[in-house]
Amino acid sequence: MSKIYCPSLTAYERRKSIVVNIGDLPMGGDYPIRVQSMTTVDTMDTLGSVEQCIRMIEAGCEYIRITAPSIKEAENLRQIRNELHRRGYKVPLIADIHFTPNAAEVAARIVEKVRVNPGNYADKKKFEVIEYNDTTYQAELDRIRERFLPLVRICKEHGTAMRIGTNHGSLSDRILSRYGDTPLGMVESALEFLRICEDEQYYNIVISMKASNTQVMVQAYRLLVQKLEEEGLKPYPLHLGVTEAGEAEDGRIKSAVGIGTLLEDGLGDTVRVSLTEAPEAEAPVAKALIDRYTHRAEKAQPIKPICEVPNDPFQYNRRDTVEVENLGGLNVPRVVADLSRLQDVVYADLKSVGHLYSMLLDKFNMNDLGADFIYTGDTPITFMLPNGLKEIVHYVPWQLMTDQENSHPLLTTKQYLEATQLHPRLNFVEASISDLTDAMLQRLKEDSTAVLFLNTTNEHAMPELRKCFFRLMNNGVKTPCIIKRAYGELTNDQVQLYAATDIGGLLIDGLGDGVMLGTEFLSAQHKPDLLQTIDKLNNLSFGILQAARTRMSKTEYISCPSCGRTLFDLQETTAMIRKRTDHLKGVKIGIMGCIVNGPGEMADADYGYVGVGKDKIALYRGQTVVKKSVPADRAVDELIELIREDEKWLEPMQLEQ
Repeated sequence: MSKIYCPSLTAYERRKSIVVNIGDLPMGGDYPIRVQSMTTVDTMDTLGSVEQCIRMIEAGCEYIRITAPSIKEAENLRQIRNELHRRGYKVPLIADIHFTPNAAEVAARIVEKVRVNPGNYADKKKFEVIEYNDTTYQAELDRIRERFLPLVRICKEHGTAMRIGTNHGSLSDRILSRYGDTPLGMVESALEFLRICEDEQYYNIVISMKASNTQVMVQAYRLLVQKLEEEGLKPYPLHLGVTEAGEAEDGRIKSAVGIGTLLEDGLGDTVRVSLTEAPEAEAPVAKALIDRYTHRAEKAQPIKPICEVPNDPFQYNRRDTVEVENLGGLNVPRVVADLSRLQDVVYADLKSVGHLYSMLLDKFNMNDLGADFIYTGDTPITFMLPNGLKEIVHYVPWQLMTDQENSHPLLTTKQYLEATQLHPRLNFVEASISDLTDAMLQRLKEDSTAVLFLNTTNEHAMPELRKCFFRLMNNGVKTPCIIKRAYGELTNDQVQLYAATDIGGLLIDGLGDGVMLGTEFLSAQHKPDLLQTIDKLNNLSFGILQAARTRMSKTEYISCPSCGRTLFDLQETTAMIRKRTDHLKGVKIGIMGCIVNGPGEMADADYGYVGVGKDKIALYRGQTVVKKSVPADRAVDELIELIREDEKWLEPMQLEQ
């Protein structure tokens, strides 16, 4: 199979898809990447839906999706559309369909686009393993064709667009039985429906491959593009999104890791950021991700093409590296905190990087987001560091230190190639792509103490850093690498999204043994502000590692963004569950507003909290329901009891001791 899934791995070039007409706002081709979101108001509340649509439009939303779980909601889309038009808003509407083909067929005559999920449009999910031979499998495909054809023909007749939207968590039992819970299964699920459309010469189609696991999501989109080309199918536009990304910082980081990684390679024609917040909060995040690529090609420095792709872009495999102290090998990626802008570091300053000093006990306590290394540059620490925390110092001042045991030098490539004095076990070398000369590569191959700090000033940063990793791999260099990125005069929101894209995109491909977000752009004159920024960057580093599924350091919440099907207040409930459980390091909890979005959509979760009726909650262990109808006022306590039964519960006070 070809490893090439995008126009270029080195030059920014957007994939050229066919144009899909969605009302008066086409998508794909040379049109801008579009912004989409989804309402959360009950679809039968016409005025409430209209008012929310207007807020979304004013926030930058270009397409609006509305759930239509039955015929009555599908029919009410006409009232919503008419009222929006009466008020002067012509935004294309998209009907969101699950389980109900008859509702889709009604909606397709009213709105500009329908979204169908191939996992549940013609199948009922029972989590059964089914044995198929070629004949019985073809019989299933014939059944799907019969169920799906009426919608295809209605869409073709009325000029209605369609999104074939595969979700990782809602693959049918049939797909799971043949392909497993894999990106390939996601792609095949969509292709089954797409082939029916092509047989009918209906091409007004957009495709999506959504998952809450960013690795799976990225792999599935890449594989889809490769499969479309392999089968000679049209290059359909791609709708990008990470399902159930969550809320606040975590939701934005996770979305940027998944969506941004694909945008970097020119993939994507429309974006929806799924946050457990009001839908008007989603469009600005999507727009910020998209806007980064408006002038990328003009601003980027040229990168020479890659001769050989040494990794598999469709499957996660971590780059093979030697172990140097606690870096590389089988170690989780490490976090390096940049304290080099502080002119004098005291005990209290380490709180900003997760190491809290207690004057009463005269000792340090480390929280779950405690940095592994601190980089102090030209000003070494003057006191003993907490156990486990190591210091990185510039080479010249390091040579003058009397205690070099717990400090490690950071050298330029020139210093490294000429050095006669090095730390016996761990030395850091800062390098960019131009520094990876034949002499440097040979020296690294012979040195079991080196760790690289890879950096770039290229506007097209992630691809250039990826090229660095590929050069190392193609030359047999197994030196661990810290990914270093620094951002200038940007807002906090931009830094969050850009760093998650640049670093997360590499981590998803198994590239990188650590992270450092540099503070070169910060002034040392305002220490309180500087410490606050260092704290944010430290938290961001851990957040990126978690979102890329490479280091779990805190509880993960897989929460849906809410819609008209939701049976409880998702934001309030998520906040309540987070308050009680956010000390459970590495536990994944799915919070789903209705049965459509769980248990399948929370396929990755250890535990699930799913609305099944008014004030009624179902609790899941993995994908298995264990409590079917728990009163909402007892549901969180019951969830905690379930975690306790599995011996995964810790009282908050246990963590503080």
